[in-house]
Amino acid sequence: MSSPDAGHPPPTVADSDRRTVVLESAMATFARFGYRKTSMEEVARAARISRPGLYFLFSSKETLFRAAVTRALDRDITAVEQVLADSGRTLSERLVEAFDQWAGRYIGPLTRDVARVIEDNPDILGEIIETTPRRFEELITDAIAVESGRERALPVAQTMISASIGLKHQVASRELYLERLAVAIGLLVR
Repeated sequence: MSSPDAGHPPPTVADSDRRTVVLESAMATFARFGYRKTSMEEVARAARISRPGLYFLFSSKETLFRAAVTRALDRDITAVEQVLADSGRTLSERLVEAFDQWAGRYIGPLTRDVARVIEDNPDILGEIIETTPRRFEELITDAIAVESGRERALPVAQTMISASIGLKHQVASRELYLERLAVAIGLLVR
């Protein structure tokens, strides 16, 4: 029985770095043009890789899009986990930073398009579009439960998430988002 990588040398650090560059370039390109209008040629050009080289890494635009979004969401969740684990800061400070890592980075003229391209293509993304936000809610709920108790934690977490979603659509800058979110969190966490 042959392995799925039979005929290919094992991946190297350079391959991993190249893949990272391609995924970052792909996310930026998809955000700029939208999923449907983005071509593999545009992604290859942005990543400074040949089109055949891009197809060697990713068999299709759909596969590339899914990998780019998965990488971005995984990065966001990892950052949230790290922030919430920092016991040297108050719960309110950790919550504001966690929301910034999850949603704040996607506020503003250029970054707003990243969130839009993700939200506009749930059929392509599959379950990650549901599992990652659920994981975020669990992390926020668990952090609140430590100080406020489990009963109160879930409705408070859900209210914070709703406030964050509303603020994302109301404010023009990340700074204003964080300022207003801090007020909301201050009202909900005592």
